Amino acid sequence: MSAATTSPAPRAAATVEKAGIAAVASEGRTQIADVVVSKIAGVATREITGVHALGGGAARALGALRERIPGGTTNVSQGVSVEVGETQAAVDLDLVVEYGASIVDVAAAIRRNVVAAVERMTGLEVVEVNVTVNDVHLPDDDSDESSTTTARVA
Repeated sequence: MSAATTSPAPRAAATVEKAGIAAVASEGRTQIADVVVSKIAGVATREITGVHALGGGAARALGALRERIPGGTTNVSQGVSVEVGETQAAVDLDLVVEYGASIVDVAAAIRRNVVAAVERMTGLEVVEVNVTVNDVHLPDDDSDESSTTTARVA
């Protein structure tokens, strides 16, 4: 009687799930959630000189309130939205630039930094980084407006 030898069946490749990407590995799978890519892109954007803040006006106002609450933290994903596919990611950024900075140069630097950071840390190919500049931060915007305003009526 001859003994049949069987080899173990090969493991199925990991599948992509809606919340992120699952990397293919014979030892298991690695899932990268959208929020991870969003945080990486947010930090990479903030590293660029000329970026004052991320997010639209309302998001920045809520973020400022959150930071003033004891124990509150900065939301590094504020102003960042991402779409993550099987092997690719797209990033949309809403931001405020510093007055005097070249918006074209700032946007190009942001794209380079975000692509490099996301691709290095996740292995995803970044197919696009869309930058929307919502405002320009003026040096006078930091001063206390209530102290410089004079009463119109006595």
